[in-house]
Amino acid sequence: MTAKLDGTNGLLQQYDYQVLTTAFSYTFAAGTTVLVINPAGTLATGTITMPAAPADGMTITVESTQQVTALTMSGNGGTVVGPAIQLIPNQPLSWVYRLTNTSWYPVFGGAGRASALVSGTAVTLTTQTSVDFTSIPSWVKRITVMFNAVSLSGTAYMQVQLGDSGGVENTGYTGSVTIVGNGGTGVSTALSAGFQTENHTYWTAASTRMGMMTITNVSGNIWTANWVLGAVNPVTQANGWGGGVKTLTDTLDRVRITTTGSDTLDGGSVNILYE
Repeated sequence: MTAKLDGTNGLLQQYDYQVLTTAFSYTFAAGTTVLVINPAGTLATGTITMPAAPADGMTITVESTQQVTALTMSGNGGTVVGPAIQLIPNQPLSWVYRLTNTSWYPVFGGAGRASALVSGTAVTLTTQTSVDFTSIPSWVKRITVMFNAVSLSGTAYMQVQLGDSGGVENTGYTGSVTIVGNGGTGVSTALSAGFQTENHTYWTAASTRMGMMTITNVSGNIWTANWVLGAVNPVTQANGWGGGVKTLTDTLDRVRITTTGSDTLDGGSVNILYE
């Protein structure tokens, strides 16, 4: 903790500067009102605990120079109203303490702080049967899956599946996908084993697929998805779009990109964003 006392301006600041690492646990010491976190890079998790005996009207401020993806806040005997669930780089948060009901109230930065986009790591496709993006935080409400010139080794179709702590689920998807190619009539297929992005021989092993899918939480473990993709190959072009819904057994924590058969994902790249 550093405290500065100026003869003209009085007590200017009582702050603590920390270079923390992932899974950190930090408790505000008595008299510390500002925490500056300067980690080397993004931190996956961390816990911040409020001071043990705060005074009425005390204000606590937290600031990090790097993303803290999943943050836990403890009131240390009090209640944190609108606790932060992540820290966005260089966007400070503040709470003020009300002694009467032992509660911390957000006064700057807003509750939750789940508005920042978090990017996964792009995966280059070579011969994978599937690509899993795991450890998606429980607070996530929307996921965007991005497809960059994705090709398959054969004539199976690409699909996206959701999962939880019990694994990826391959049943219970409802909705439909529609394909139109070279000005032809649309062809629609009902969903079953996943959010299938295509359904017709307009899209072949030579096709490259571009576009994105948005997966959004309705409530609880219910997730809805919609997507638009285009495909190009030396013979024909096609567009595919669709929508569906899936109710998971437990809280979503993973997304899988795979195919409807034994074909591999053999070209292009994929990634996700979540918020």
